[in-house]
Amino acid sequence: MAIQTLGPRATFAADPAKSRGRRHAEAPSPTRNPFRRDCDRIIHSAAFRRLAHKTQVFVYHEGDHYRTRLTHTLEVVQIARSLARALGLDEDLAEALALSHDLGHTPFGHAGERALDRALAGVGGFDHNAQALRIVTDLERRYAGFDGLNLTWETLEGLVKHNGPLIDRAGLPAPRYAKHGVPEAILAYNKIQDLELWTQAGPEAQAAALADDIAYDAHDIDDGLRAELFTLDDIAEVELAGDILRGIAGQYPKLEHARRVHELVRRLITRMIEDVIAETARRVARHQPTIGEIRAAAGPLIAFSPDMQKADAAIKGFLYPRMYRHHRVMAVMDAAERVVEELFAHYVRAPGDLPPEWRVESADESAKARHIGDFIAGMTDRYALVEHAKYFDTTPELI
Repeated sequence: MAIQTLGPRATFAADPAKSRGRRHAEAPSPTRNPFRRDCDRIIHSAAFRRLAHKTQVFVYHEGDHYRTRLTHTLEVVQIARSLARALGLDEDLAEALALSHDLGHTPFGHAGERALDRALAGVGGFDHNAQALRIVTDLERRYAGFDGLNLTWETLEGLVKHNGPLIDRAGLPAPRYAKHGVPEAILAYNKIQDLELWTQAGPEAQAAALADDIAYDAHDIDDGLRAELFTLDDIAEVELAGDILRGIAGQYPKLEHARRVHELVRRLITRMIEDVIAETARRVARHQPTIGEIRAAAGPLIAFSPDMQKADAAIKGFLYPRMYRHHRVMAVMDAAERVVEELFAHYVRAPGDLPPEWRVESADESAKARHIGDFIAGMTDRYALVEHAKYFDTTPELI
């Protein structure tokens, strides 16, 4: 199908000339608009560089071709920009949100996050979205005039709310935060700079969130097939993937396995992107929303069609037991959780073993725990294992 667009620029697209600004006032750049400047600051941050050595699903022992947080992030950026371009949104803001969406992840993917969440349970737990906000507003300390990256309001708002509102108008937590509440780091920053936590994020953030979903679906299929956790015949049982594979077989009946996998992945990405564009165009034509109406809506404007929502759920339902909970992956992740748990316990016992720049004198045990959590969260997989080997007799061979 031909890709539908909403014209050169949507009326509800973010306008860098009308940005709500930065927490700390700065002179404008003579060569870059505010959102482009945000992209550049994220790319040059230490946290972004560390993504190159943080696990996506597999750790390094599985091979060199599997996704890391960095390669996943770059793939999300590409999809987010494609969506923004077709929908007439601001491409730079969409890119900034895609670049920053995984900055708060720990070493060893979700295994590290689970371990750190348990370790920090007494001080509010660990949430990678809240950690990303803390990184870009405080923990990156490179600029002479401020802590953090001093990003625009629009980038911070989209980073925090790309998965939807965090609270309702009365201040009650959204369903995903109903059990533990909205992370304190987000609430604390919101008192400094109101991110309007009860509203939907802007359309660029919504596009970046869908780009993340699309990248996960397509590329985890690719990595799972490469690792032989399942076969093409297995994934063909999922309706959308099966339809694509039948189309490939009809057009290229003798195509070699590796090319069939790549064709599946690229056609899946294309189908999902085209579906988002078409569905969003239908919604815009029906409602002609303003940016205020988009933020006040009950759900996102940028979305999959109902059929694609079902297809997306079916793919995730297939991948969960066959990939994310596969015994090979779980064995590695269980060992990785132990590394993080033991490192945390060690630094609590021996804070003098922290690097000099991370040593602080504080009588507040909660602050100490959070400080140690920040240090571990920033580690790469490799560095976590090197540190673990310093203090323990046995360290898992995960690289």
